[in-house]
Amino acid sequence: MKKFFGFFFRNNSLLLLAVLSAISLIFMKMEEADVIRRISTTGTGFRSAIADKIASYGYLINLKSENDRLLETNLSLVAKILSAEDSLRNEADRLRIISSKAEGLKPFIIARVVDRQFSNRENMLLIDGGRSRGIGTDMTVMTPRGLVGRVVAVSEHYAKVMPLIHADFKASVVSSESGTMGVLAWNGGREDMATVDHVPISSSLKPGEKMLTTNFSTFAVPGLPVGQVVSVTQGTLFSTVIIRLAVDFSSLNHVVVVPLNRDPEKIRLLEGKTESETDR
Repeated sequence: MKKFFGFFFRNNSLLLLAVLSAISLIFMKMEEADVIRRISTTGTGFRSAIADKIASYGYLINLKSENDRLLETNLSLVAKILSAEDSLRNEADRLRIISSKAEGLKPFIIARVVDRQFSNRENMLLIDGGRSRGIGTDMTVMTPRGLVGRVVAVSEHYAKVMPLIHADFKASVVSSESGTMGVLAWNGGREDMATVDHVPISSSLKPGEKMLTTNFSTFAVPGLPVGQVVSVTQGTLFSTVIIRLAVDFSSLNHVVVVPLNRDPEKIRLLEGKTESETDR
């Protein structure tokens, strides 16, 4: 026993070092385990965050794909609706034209507007009827609402129409109420308005009166509605007359082409030729 205590006292520094080293090792093991646990916990949290981000991005990608699919579906539905509405409108126009044709007007030719060229002064329409259907130049083009214009050029299957809203278009018109006469003209600008020129200031023409084609024209069928007087402003010799056109050119789909009914004698006289001069 004395030897043990003697050894202990002689080597107490070494023993204390060993004990402290053991304690240090224990704490190091404990600290290492805690660090590993913390790293593991942090790694788990990081992996969870990454997984959430990937899932959210995947959701956004799927959401975009779904939105694109819904947009495509909506566009398809809109296209179908527009197509259906256009078909119904075209059929309604066709039926209205057919129902408006009197028994004596059966030679009239129904045609569809297939193209249009609109500008400030020179507008043109193209219809799907030409020489093969009996359409020729200077024929009247109309709708049940009124005068549209006249045929100026034809091919085998198509015809070009100069509408009222063209700077070179002129037609003789008369008021259905007061009997006032003038010349229809379009000077550009709005496609629903036109003027009636050469109306004397002595005329009794008033706003609200309807203007019709006359039998003075070399191409137009007499009695066709042209428009309604909007304003009458007196000038020095003539009045400035503004009318609202009867035909809505913005929604024009079908037209009626009227066969020519021209009086050769009348044409000759208007051109300044007499019968004797023609025979020479």
